[in-house]
Amino acid sequence: MRTSTRIAGVLTGLALALGGAALTAPAAHADIASCVNQVERELRGGAAQDSVHMACYVGLTGNHDQCVSDLTRAGVTEDTATSACRVAPQ
Repeated sequence: MRTSTRIAGVLTGLALALGGAALTAPAAHADIASCVNQVERELRGGAAQDSVHMACYVGLTGNHDQCVSDLTRAGVTEDTATSACRVAPQ
């Protein structure tokens, strides 16, 4: 096999692998960000704690009840926790 053909094949495979990762990664990040943004709106400009990020991750996995419980334990109102956890898995 010629070197130029081999290099082209490797570059094509690399581009496909990186392209697939780029398409799937932002969606998960955006879902967690939507949840965290809901909480930060309640905080009126304050930064969310790590516990909020973890609770939103739990919501991303589909465990809505645990997400709400974790956010309320972190000091978020129940209404905000419910709406934030609702947007996490979308």
